[in-house]
Amino acid sequence: MRYVQLRAFHYVAICGGFSRAAEELFLTQPAISDQVRKLEEENDILLFNRVRKQVTLTAAGEQLLQITRRLFDSEQQAIDFLSESRALQSGNLRIVADSAHHLMHILVAFRKRYPGVRISVRAGNTETVVASLHSYEADLGILGEMPTLKNFDCQLLSSSPIIAFVAIGHPLANKTRLTFAELANHALVLRERGSKTRMKLEEAARAEGLELKPTIEAEGREAVREIVASGAGIGFVSLAEFGEDKRLVPIRLDPEDQMMMDEALICLHERRGSKLVRAFFDIAKQGAAGQT
Repeated sequence: MRYVQLRAFHYVAICGGFSRAAEELFLTQPAISDQVRKLEEENDILLFNRVRKQVTLTAAGEQLLQITRRLFDSEQQAIDFLSESRALQSGNLRIVADSAHHLMHILVAFRKRYPGVRISVRAGNTETVVASLHSYEADLGILGEMPTLKNFDCQLLSSSPIIAFVAIGHPLANKTRLTFAELANHALVLRERGSKTRMKLEEAARAEGLELKPTIEAEGREAVREIVASGAGIGFVSLAEFGEDKRLVPIRLDPEDQMMMDEALICLHERRGSKLVRAFFDIAKQGAAGQT
């Protein structure tokens, strides 16, 4: 087994095909196919299912991918360490966030200080943020909670209550506060399962002996916003994320203190030493200190 074989396997797996892997590595497709074939033959193992022109990982391939993710992430960390003087000039930083709203002021400050760093931001809920960090698909995450897992480093960014919101023409638009008992009599638009906002909302309702049943379940905060704006029901979001929307009216919930959303910046403890990750955390800390 050689390094080039593992690299070929890794890129076929993460790119979803031999052609895209070849483009990414600036090699020919036959060269990539040959390296993967040799890796399989020399180790008597099938790593990919090849059906027509579709390529999918086998169970063994999935296991090997978890190993190569760590391998090539460690390689990148070594490269960053050996070229730290350049890391903050032309590096790559991958962020997955449950809401980009909480990133804005940090991104602005980071870009001013390190204009050469390329930043990619993906959206996800609590479960996908944690999974992306564990699988090394992201360097940093933004969560609607302070995680208790020991392998994470965290920085609290903000804390705000969950509120309800409705369209301006909704029967409840003139209300300033709502109880869970009142919510139970109306159509509710909830996020997908795995959303921390939904989990906290449902936990608070159960504490009062009530169950909130969604009339509509939507994936993503923006989908909920658009559905509610159409007049289809009541949505929920943290106050910090509500923003300005003339189509919508915010309504406070009781009991408010049981539904606080703590937005946090997180990374795997082992990644905190990365020059880019450390720099981003430093700017986030400065921003959090300025808000207190």
